[in-house]
Amino acid sequence: MSTDEVLTARDGAVATVTVNRPTVLNALDAQTVRTLTSVMTELGQDDEIRCVVLTGAGDRAFIAGADITELARLTPTSARAVADAGHRLCALIEGLGKPVIAAINGFALGGGCEIAMACTLRIAATTAKLGQPEIALGLIPGFGGTQRLPRLVGRGRALEMLLTGAPIDAEEAWRIGLVNRVVPPAALADETSRLAGMLATQAPVAVRHILEVVHHGLDMSLAEAAVFEASTFGLVYGTKDAREGTTAFLEKRKPRFTGC
Repeated sequence: MSTDEVLTARDGAVATVTVNRPTVLNALDAQTVRTLTSVMTELGQDDEIRCVVLTGAGDRAFIAGADITELARLTPTSARAVADAGHRLCALIEGLGKPVIAAINGFALGGGCEIAMACTLRIAATTAKLGQPEIALGLIPGFGGTQRLPRLVGRGRALEMLLTGAPIDAEEAWRIGLVNRVVPPAALADETSRLAGMLATQAPVAVRHILEVVHHGLDMSLAEAAVFEASTFGLVYGTKDAREGTTAFLEKRKPRFTGC
């Protein structure tokens, strides 16, 4: 699945996807978005992969936003198509059915921040900067930033970031809930690997349904979401993994989940 602009590596049940355009700070052009979409689709369908790590090549950027050279040539019609492609990619990541961890090793701006927000969890190096600077170009975010950002950090803080375009550092991102963990740059790969390895040992069916219930439940009333959760609990309870998990607990051993 590796290409020049997107590298893919596997380590057991964990796949690492690296945006590989370091000379332009891993900026997104149309081809990279298409390739990421293809790679994520394949990983989502691969039952041997239980967790995905997404990062950027080099130590300066996760994804530093859109490729401005390409962006400047768009028409209103083609701009809409670019936004639609970005939304499809982010929705794919968000609904992959397995955890996706963003390892934010530098700038995560514009589309890069939006893709990070679509991931399940975000770990940032202390050197990372996150933001939605589109306002400085006379634009608005196009990959879901106006929607996911307020859901993660609240309306007021999101509007401040969107309207000023000013990036925030990793510590501030952690303080407001935009990232889950902040670690020194040298520890980012190991911390991400440890977390991914742990998530990859969890029951795949339960993981998939937790992601689904949380994602869809946020768009429901509490009463509707409670019914959704209860019905899903009953569904998951009928799996072999649920029986294995409860049996292993009673037998005081580690469970061996098979994903069925």
